[in-house]
Amino acid sequence: MKPITADWVAKAEGDYATALRENEAKPSPNYDAAVFHSQQCAEKYLKAVLVEASQDFPKTHDLSVILDLCLSVEPTWESLREDLHALTDIGVEVRYPGISADDEDAGKSIATATEARALVRRSLDLPA
Repeated sequence: MKPITADWVAKAEGDYATALRENEAKPSPNYDAAVFHSQQCAEKYLKAVLVEASQDFPKTHDLSVILDLCLSVEPTWESLREDLHALTDIGVEVRYPGISADDEDAGKSIATATEARALVRRSLDLPA
């Protein structure tokens, strides 16, 4: 694995750990942060695949756009599209006043990040 790919993976893992920690924080979980870091985890993991494949990508946080590029490397990942689209939407919305995530939003977001994480780690021959 390229060193820069490993850097992207490390950043993604940091976001994953933060999402899990914020979701489980007692007595007051920060569901907004769990959702945001889930989106960031998925984004960075997908970009790691592109970096490893020496494929350029635009500066974007839209997981559907990033997924489109990943499909040339991993065509079976199309099944992620609906969940990644939803994660993009809520990951942006919770950053601003007026929208707050709840435990269900956080759970769905973490599940999507977990699925993307597992697929990318398998693709990069990393342990689960």
